[in-house]
Amino acid sequence: MKKIINSKLLLYIPLLIIMIISIFNMQNAKLLSEIYDKHLLKQIIFFILGILIVLIIKKINISTILKYSKYYYLFSIFLLVLVLIIGKETNGAKAWFNLGLFSFQPSELTKLTLILYLSEIASKSKPDIFLIIKVIIITLIPSILVFLEPDTGAIIFYILSALTILFFTPIKRYWFVILGLIFSIFILLFIYLYINNQDLLIKLIGTSFFYRVERLITFQTSTSYQLENALIVIGAATLFGTGLNKISLYIPEAPTDFIFAFNIGNFGIISGLLIIFNYLLIDIFLINQYFKLKNKKIKLVLISFISIFLFQQIINIGMNLGLVPIIGIPLPFLSYGGTTIIIYFVFLGIILSMLEKNTFNY
Repeated sequence: MKKIINSKLLLYIPLLIIMIISIFNMQNAKLLSEIYDKHLLKQIIFFILGILIVLIIKKINISTILKYSKYYYLFSIFLLVLVLIIGKETNGAKAWFNLGLFSFQPSELTKLTLILYLSEIASKSKPDIFLIIKVIIITLIPSILVFLEPDTGAIIFYILSALTILFFTPIKRYWFVILGLIFSIFILLFIYLYINNQDLLIKLIGTSFFYRVERLITFQTSTSYQLENALIVIGAATLFGTGLNKISLYIPEAPTDFIFAFNIGNFGIISGLLIIFNYLLIDIFLINQYFKLKNKKIKLVLISFISIFLFQQIINIGMNLGLVPIIGIPLPFLSYGGTTIIIYFVFLGIILSMLEKNTFNY
């Protein structure tokens, strides 16, 4: 059993299955709207490019990759500033660079660069209040820039990465109590303003971001055409779905945010269970590798990736089932999206570099 868990096939085979399922769904997405006509070809290109990136990165020593983490981070900050100036606005958010056939979202790149830089800082600093302040400042800078886009989902990932790194660093636990109290004060202040003075709250955080946050708060009571159709599709799904080149009902954002519901409608409840099972296999493999590693910096990189990878699975599937608010988080390797897919392949390349080089004692 231990040998199976350690085998890289526990990563490769489930990942391949998820990618194949994604391709089938992109074929069916053509029936939803003409805007999805090129999604199949683009998704295949993203997967091929991602695999090539993994093959290149895993041949590079992890120490070489992590050595320049500060410069990766600064470059991503530069891109976040630049996108606010010349970026393409989509769905009320100015978060993409238009590169012709493709779009690039720098907030996705920042997920990677932030984790690498925070891991570097945490592994070289004393586990004290000064480390906490450094992590907060380094995380706050991209969070403010993404807040201006606005992109609620990316901010959540940045905060999650920072909290994960702090939690797995031997910092005195009473500092977490203090941080929790400070955070609680901000939450209570927000609730007070939301109930008693929404005009002031809108001035402080902006109209667009306010309504995004309000949507999170009221998701259980508000209606959503996307969610309603997603739940109808899931509720009416058979074991094997409608099949290839057939769809049961239109779902907005089906290839991205609602890919899980769309897939169940296309290929049935069995395919939904298969997706969850394959994610579970990848999660088990990654968690097992974390416990094998000895180097603090590498462990922080890996556990941070695991945290956002798991979070993205839980939130996306929860969104599709109406259990959590709709916050625009895709399902890794299954949803359509070039930047997200490529960044996750870069993460995998770094992880495989650690394993290929046997750098458990690095």
